[in-house]
Amino acid sequence: MISIRCPHCQVGLKVDETKMPANIQTFNCPKCKKPILVGYVTKNQSLDDSETVILSVPGAKDVKAGRLHVLANEFTSEQIIQLSEGVNIIGRKSASKESPTAIETKDKLMSRSHIGIEIRKDAKGNNIHYLYDNKSTNRTLYNSNYIEPGEVVTLKNNDEVQLGQTRLIFEE
Repeated sequence: MISIRCPHCQVGLKVDETKMPANIQTFNCPKCKKPILVGYVTKNQSLDDSETVILSVPGAKDVKAGRLHVLANEFTSEQIIQLSEGVNIIGRKSASKESPTAIETKDKLMSRSHIGIEIRKDAKGNNIHYLYDNKSTNRTLYNSNYIEPGEVVTLKNNDEVQLGQTRLIFEE
């Protein structure tokens, strides 16, 4: 059992790590109903993010999918998006559509389904992260270059992706 504080309303919570589903990315605060990000660490790893709840859940030690670090700007607060194996569609959060890969932002240049990141295993069992523009209205910048329609790029650690006016850093 761990004690945490909701980063939104500051209410104190007790979380039983053993009862959390494996690889959960967020859970809603019982008081304010806002999502609380979940990060996973192994014994040789640390995660220094005061807005992310750190869990060591059975089965989570095998999670090696990357994550996106959303950098703060005038429209967007700093956020962490944990990616999962398969297709992850990422974009601006919509009031009518709840998604764990939605970015809370007022950046109107970001589409609601702006990019896709597909995570597949290679022959050695390592995750490969493939990034593509999901037919967004304002296109996607990848390391300062536009991704062309139909183009797929392989993400590497510390690559920068820009959706509208919001910058994201990919972390393996």
